[in-house]
Amino acid sequence: MKLALIVYSERCSSRVMEMLEATHIDYYTRWERALGAGHGTPPHLGAARALGGSGVTNCVMMVAFQQEASLTALIGEINRANAEIERTDDKIRAFVVPLERIV
Repeated sequence: MKLALIVYSERCSSRVMEMLEATHIDYYTRWERALGAGHGTPPHLGAARALGGSGVTNCVMMVAFQQEASLTALIGEINRANAEIERTDDKIRAFVVPLERIV
């Protein structure tokens, strides 16, 4: 089993939801207005533009996968989307870690 944390700019929310629908994933937990900074991109700090932020925030989606095929399909969708996204700080990121158990 695997756990994926999908991190994306709030600007990409509808696109991420479309990817979930395309891969028949209807189970997730989502956090909105997540603040943070990535490597080589402006921080997403919401209204904190004075601190060098971009004026937008991130969203984080957690998806637990019992089947590797569903995760592979979602990663394919993320790669396709990122190939079309021009702004580096709008790229969709997936962090995948082992999942020991779902209780």
